[in-house]
Amino acid sequence: MNKTVQIRCKNNKKKLNVAIGSNLSEIFHQLNLQMEHGPIVAKVNNKVEGLHYRVYHNKDVEFLDMHSPSGSRAYTRTLFFILCKAANDLFPQASVVIDIPVSNGYYCNVKIGRPMTQLDAERLRTRMQQIVDAAIPIHRHEVPTEEAIELFEQVKAESKVKLLRSLGTLYTTYYDIDGYIDYFYGALLTDTSKIYLFGLEKYYDGLLLRIPTQKDPTRLGEMTRQDKMFEIFKEHHQWQDIMNIGTVGEFNVALQNGYATDIVNVSEALQEKRIGQIADLIALRRPRMVLIAGPSSSGKTTTCKRLSVQLLTNGIKPVQISLDDYFVDREKTPLDEKGDYDFESIYALNLPLLNEQLNALFKGEEVELPRYDFPTGRSVKSGKRLRLHDDEILVAEGIHALNPELTAQIPDELKFRIYASALTTILLDHHNYIPTTDNRLLRRIIRDFQYRGCSAAETIRRWPSVRAGESKWIFPYQENADVMFNTAMIYEMAVLRTYVEPILEMVPENSEQYAEAYRLRKFLKYFTPIRFDKLPPTSLLREFLGGSSFEY
Repeated sequence: MNKTVQIRCKNNKKKLNVAIGSNLSEIFHQLNLQMEHGPIVAKVNNKVEGLHYRVYHNKDVEFLDMHSPSGSRAYTRTLFFILCKAANDLFPQASVVIDIPVSNGYYCNVKIGRPMTQLDAERLRTRMQQIVDAAIPIHRHEVPTEEAIELFEQVKAESKVKLLRSLGTLYTTYYDIDGYIDYFYGALLTDTSKIYLFGLEKYYDGLLLRIPTQKDPTRLGEMTRQDKMFEIFKEHHQWQDIMNIGTVGEFNVALQNGYATDIVNVSEALQEKRIGQIADLIALRRPRMVLIAGPSSSGKTTTCKRLSVQLLTNGIKPVQISLDDYFVDREKTPLDEKGDYDFESIYALNLPLLNEQLNALFKGEEVELPRYDFPTGRSVKSGKRLRLHDDEILVAEGIHALNPELTAQIPDELKFRIYASALTTILLDHHNYIPTTDNRLLRRIIRDFQYRGCSAAETIRRWPSVRAGESKWIFPYQENADVMFNTAMIYEMAVLRTYVEPILEMVPENSEQYAEAYRLRKFLKYFTPIRFDKLPPTSLLREFLGGSSFEY
C-alpha cells in the first residue's frame, strides 16, 4: 500500500513525496522554502486552503505570503479571532461586531456595558499581545452543522446560529483558541504566534484594528481620517435597522419568510430618497457643476442618470459632459512604470483645455467641445457647441472628478462633489464582514461578460491592476466629496448570485484565476438567491444586469 503522496510545489518547481495525511505546515518545512512573510495559506490544486489542510492524494501546492490577497485575508481573520478572544477574557459579557473597513483598518464595535475608554483599548491590546506571545494553537474542527449550531447556541452567538441554520449544509468548520470557539469564512493561521504585527486604537465609540499592508507587510496601513466614509456606513446601518436585517442570517430568514419583494422595494426606495436629498442640496447651493467620482463598477453612470431626473424635479436642467473627450493625443499620454500608456493618469487629460472651457461656460460664453477619437488616439473638434444657461448645470463623472487638480482653476463655490461607491454594509455574522471590493468585482465580472465579451478569468486577472489605479487616483480624494452616496443595496448579493455563478463556473481549474473564482462562488452560497425579475427598471443594478429603462 502506498503510504506517500506526491506534491508538486509551484514555489520552487520541485516534486516531493510526503507521508499521506501530512498537513501543509509540515510540507512547507520539508520543502526548505524561505518566505519572510509566510507561509500564511496555500493554493492546493488552485483552491486556497489553510495550513491545517491535510493531503491524502497527489496535489499541486503553492504557498502564499502576506503579499497575496488570500494571505492578507487569512491574517486579518486570525486577528479578528484574537480580538474576540481577548474581549471575552477581559469582559466575559462583551459583544464584538467586526463592522466597518475604514482608515486602513477595521472599526470594531466592542460593547462592554459602558462607554469604551482609552484604558480599555490599551488593556485589550495588551491581552491580544499576550495571546500572540503564548503561541496558542488554533484548532480547526469539522462537525455536523447541527452540532455546530448547538455549540454556538451555548455561547449565545445568535448571528452565527441564524447564518448556519439558513445555509442547509451538512457539515460546518469552526475554530478554537484555548477553548474559545468561533466561526470564520475562510482559512486561519495555525497558531497565534504567526501574528507578528497589529495595531489597536480607540476610534469613535469603538476600536480600530490595524493590519500590515499587503504592499509592505513590515508596516501597518497609515491611519487616515475617513469621517465621511464612516458616517455613510453608519447611515446604512440605520437603514438596516429599519428592516431588522444586519446580517446574512437575518436576511436569509426574511427571504425564507416571503419578504423578498418588500426588501427590494424598501432598499430601492431608500436609495432613491437619498438621491433626491442630494438633488435638493444641489438646488439649495446652486453650484454650476456637479462632479461624480467613484471606483470601477460603483454605478457612477446610473447614479448620474438618476440624479439628473431628480435635478429636473427641482427645476434644474443637467448638461452632461464626458471627461473622456478631454484625453490628450496618444503620443502625449504619460507612461507607467512598465513603459505602457497610463490612461488612468490624470495627466492623460488635457487639463488646461478643460479648465479654459469650464471658465468660459461659467462666464456665459459659448465653447466648442472636443471629441476624442479613440481609434486614432487624437483629440478632434466635435462641431458640438455649448452655452450654459442660468437654469442649467454641468454634470461630469469620472475617476478623477474629486481630484482638485482636475478643476484647479475653477472656484470651489461653483463645484459640488459626489463620491459614489458600492459599500457593502451587511455582515455575514458579527465577526465576518464582507469586503466591499467583492461587491464591485462581481458587478464587473457580469458587466464585462455581458457587454464586453470578457471572461470571468480575464476580469479577475485585471482586477489587481484596476485596484492599484483606484488606490492611486481615486481613494486619496474621496474625503473631498461634499456628499457620499452608497450604491450598494442590502439584497444585492442575492441577485448577483443568480447571474454570476454560471459565469464563474466557466473558469477552468487549471487557470491561475480559479482560486478567486472558487472563493467568490463559495462566498455567494451564503445568500439565498432572489430572482432577477423582482428588480425595478430604474434599479442601479440593471446597469450591470440589463433591462434598465435608462440608455447607456
